[in-house]
Amino acid sequence: MFCHLRPLRRFCLEKTLPHWFHYSRALSGAEAVNALRPFYFAVHPDFFGQHPREREVNENSLKRLSVYLENLQKPGFKSLKPTQLTFYVRETDQNSDGQEPLTTSGFRAVKFTLHTRDLLSTVLYILNSCSLSIDHIQSLNTNAHSQPLKESTRMPDRPIKWDKSYYSFTGFKDPEEDLEQASRMETSLTSWLDNNGKSAVTKLNNSLPLRKELDRLKDELSDLLQLSDIRWQRGWGIAHRCSQLHSLGRLAQQNLEPLQNAKGCTIIFTDRSGMSAVGHVMLGTTDVHHHWMKLFERLPSYFDLQRKQTALEDQISSLLGGIQVVYIEELQPVLTLEEYYSLLNVFYNQLLKNRVPFHPQSLRGLQMILNSDRYAPSLHELGHFNIPVLCDPASLRWFMRTKAHQARENLKRKEELKVIENELIQASTKKFSLAKLYKEPSISSKQMVDCCKRLLEQSLPYLHGMHLCVSRFYSVMQDGDLCIPWNWKNGEAMK
Repeated sequence: MFCHLRPLRRFCLEKTLPHWFHYSRALSGAEAVNALRPFYFAVHPDFFGQHPREREVNENSLKRLSVYLENLQKPGFKSLKPTQLTFYVRETDQNSDGQEPLTTSGFRAVKFTLHTRDLLSTVLYILNSCSLSIDHIQSLNTNAHSQPLKESTRMPDRPIKWDKSYYSFTGFKDPEEDLEQASRMETSLTSWLDNNGKSAVTKLNNSLPLRKELDRLKDELSDLLQLSDIRWQRGWGIAHRCSQLHSLGRLAQQNLEPLQNAKGCTIIFTDRSGMSAVGHVMLGTTDVHHHWMKLFERLPSYFDLQRKQTALEDQISSLLGGIQVVYIEELQPVLTLEEYYSLLNVFYNQLLKNRVPFHPQSLRGLQMILNSDRYAPSLHELGHFNIPVLCDPASLRWFMRTKAHQARENLKRKEELKVIENELIQASTKKFSLAKLYKEPSISSKQMVDCCKRLLEQSLPYLHGMHLCVSRFYSVMQDGDLCIPWNWKNGEAMK
């Protein structure tokens, strides 16, 4: 389906569009996807497996971009609301000259607001925003024409930019001013619920039978295998989750004995199979059943490695004044048990080579996590120490001793905040008669508390009976869950 081009001055993208844009044809949906391949390659979540927060941001932004592109192709659409997107872009050959600062992990954050009105300008704007080449798009348009365009028919390289007085005299809207105002505008919570509440209710009602089926399958498998829990690392839809449980159920019917090795464990459906750093059984959703079966058969050897890991953590603790070595799923990269044990072992050997005496139990009650991406120790606002694997023990001792009191205070505030968070979640669930209120892993307790406090001051009838997720963006999920940003606004515009 094609979207016809409007005059260039309406896009307000004069500085980023090439001269051949003036005589180019509209792109089809398939061509737009093909043109965005360099972009997808640079932001695809699968390349961010070691960085869960960045992966989640890219997943969410890709979902919203997909909706935007779909709406552009709908017949008779008038105008789309400005959509602000954030992506973490991997460093590639194409974008190595980008201006955004790189993180130590080799990617950079890029934010932009889409307010385009056809596929071609949208694709160009995205690629330019991410400092990616647009040369291949010109070839798409060139190949579509039977004869090349003559130089004499080319329009000027620079589009006409009218003086502000022109718009004052004629009464026409200044497109540049429109875009500036759109970038300042933020969707209000009440207006978004007004516009999306009914569709969410419809999707939720349609998903109810599948939700009941999911609960039934989960309960049956948990009882059969005596599991602690069954979870999903990513936001797959209800139908997808049911399909995964059916697959696990068929495997149990074929050969139950190996699966019984998972007794007492938590099973997580994720991107790869193995055992996680915290001892959860990970089932890769792209793996065949044979791989799953092999994993269940190997679980006893994983349990042996888990015991060695616990012993290694205790040895590190004894060398560092009794501090507890922890792994926090929400804050650390997704690691397998083998990967995490390797990190612990490297750190332990570093301590042995350069042993520095800590007063016994001087750091008891405090926590630390190991981080392979950092170069210097730091104290997290939640109270735990972020310790680089390759860290000088002498400087580490000095840092921990000077920050120990602050760490204890942070841990105390963390526990207090968690109690307040749970109370506010219960109060919000009760006031709005929510079926469920939850948050994404990247949302902190402090952010959740702030969100719930302001929610309780509102009257929001559309939330009755809904599943509400506190996130970083607005979205209606495919099964009717409402996602709202934790820092939602209810004003007309925010500058």
